[in-house]
Amino acid sequence: MSIRILLVDDHALLRTGFRLILETQPDLEIIGEAATGAEAVTLAAALRPDVITMDVQMPDMDGLEATRRILSSPGATAAIAIVTTFDRDDYLFAALDAGASGFLLKNAGPEELIAAVRALAAGDGMLAPEVTRRVLQRFAVPAHPPADPTAPSPRTLPITLAEPFTEREAEVLALMADARSNAEIAHALFIGEATVKTHVSRILQKLGARDRVQAAVLAHRHGLA
Repeated sequence: MSIRILLVDDHALLRTGFRLILETQPDLEIIGEAATGAEAVTLAAALRPDVITMDVQMPDMDGLEATRRILSSPGATAAIAIVTTFDRDDYLFAALDAGASGFLLKNAGPEELIAAVRALAAGDGMLAPEVTRRVLQRFAVPAHPPADPTAPSPRTLPITLAEPFTEREAEVLALMADARSNAEIAHALFIGEATVKTHVSRILQKLGARDRVQAAVLAHRHGLA
């Protein structure tokens, strides 16, 4: 089955470029285009795409607010990749907080855009290489404890798991939080990629995370990695 994509950007020329790139692939199908965030919210509800590429700066409603509204709607299933010209931390972290599964810059190559769409459709996340380390640093637990041992860490928040991680799941999560791929995790732990996928699925379920990006953020934010 084709991966159904909604393109959201206020520049028609850019949407046309994305369409030309993505439709070279037999498994990718553009089912709609929107020029504003408000149009994106309406079309996402009507068309039920698998993946949405979302610009940030648009008239009427920006892409961050549109992302929040789309993902908070009942039965939302689309994965959203923010695709922007602006390599700004406020956009990056607002996008992740809104639930976006990807963050790409518009200077990315065609192969990166195609890979991102496929990754999101498969339930994975995709961050531009330029921003991955900043995400890890933002949510990393401080190496040294606070001067007052009774004071909570400013970056480590409590989290309650419905079921604790197994030792192997904890190892896999630590490597996910280090932005390792399934193949790299399998190589590091001397296990098969199919086994890694099983562990990743269990980890996402226990964390209540939508995808690997959200799991990595939660792991760093809550001191799990």
